Amino acid sequence: MDSQNNAAKFAFFYMLSLVALIIMAIASGTIIFQVINKNITDALNQFRGSFSPDALKFAISALIIAAPIFFVTMRQIQKSLFSGALPKDSGVRKWLTYFIIFVSSVVMLGWLIATINNFLDGELTLKFILKAMTAIGIAAAIFTFFYYDIRRAETAGAKDRTVSVYFYGSLIFVTGAFILALFFVESPTETRNRKFDLALLENFSQLDSAMTEYYNTEDAMPENLDSLETRFNYITDRALTDPATGAAIEYRITGEKTYELCADFRTSNRGEELDRFYAYQDRWPHDAGYQCLGQTVTAYDKGPLPAPIR
Repeated sequence: MDSQNNAAKFAFFYMLSLVALIIMAIASGTIIFQVINKNITDALNQFRGSFSPDALKFAISALIIAAPIFFVTMRQIQKSLFSGALPKDSGVRKWLTYFIIFVSSVVMLGWLIATINNFLDGELTLKFILKAMTAIGIAAAIFTFFYYDIRRAETAGAKDRTVSVYFYGSLIFVTGAFILALFFVESPTETRNRKFDLALLENFSQLDSAMTEYYNTEDAMPENLDSLETRFNYITDRALTDPATGAAIEYRITGEKTYELCADFRTSNRGEELDRFYAYQDRWPHDAGYQCLGQTVTAYDKGPLPAPIR
């Protein structure tokens, strides 16, 4: 019964370490990939292959959870091997170690294939080389450690320097990746401010659509934004205000077909790609602070008037 209980316990440790290892490896690689994307700009790839704040935040979150689980479970496994509680020739150890090697290799191969595919699809050579080195380095470290661990001659009562080097080396690498990510990730407050600005620009875009429709119907600019709310059902009180503060969006007529919408922005969307925040950068570029953004309504070609019936 004790043998069965120990087998179940160690099977749990190995399987949990496998899940944590894959998450940790991908998260660490993702952080390095995003740092590469941030520092090596490719004008060809505006979205795929560009810096993604969301991917970086997810990688940090995954690393915070997965890394402690992996190192704790691996330390427990190595302590059990040293004490003899987990025999070197245990079937659980052999089967699950090779299973970890297999699954990790498949995941890393898929990752490397995706990296090569991006290169063949036009990614910069320097970015490809750095990303390929990252993927190969992580895959090699995982494969060589577990392959060495399963083949070493003695485990009980024998402290292995190579295992210690792998363990503490990987701990330093993961910690370094986490610290590196902190230099490139936005604070939660900054992200929240960008989301508020994005929602404000969505209101601007709704008003712009209504403005164009109003102009092509009335052949004139609306006197105020209330005219749009009265005319169009999709223009609500919410669309006329700043989502963060509730302050009214200001409207100014600047010409026969031109106007400005004014509001107070918390961030700037100029100068860099910001993943989903990039959507309105071309049409509604703005700096932080009070900004008036000018637009021109599009006059539709109504075609020639029909000939009178005689």
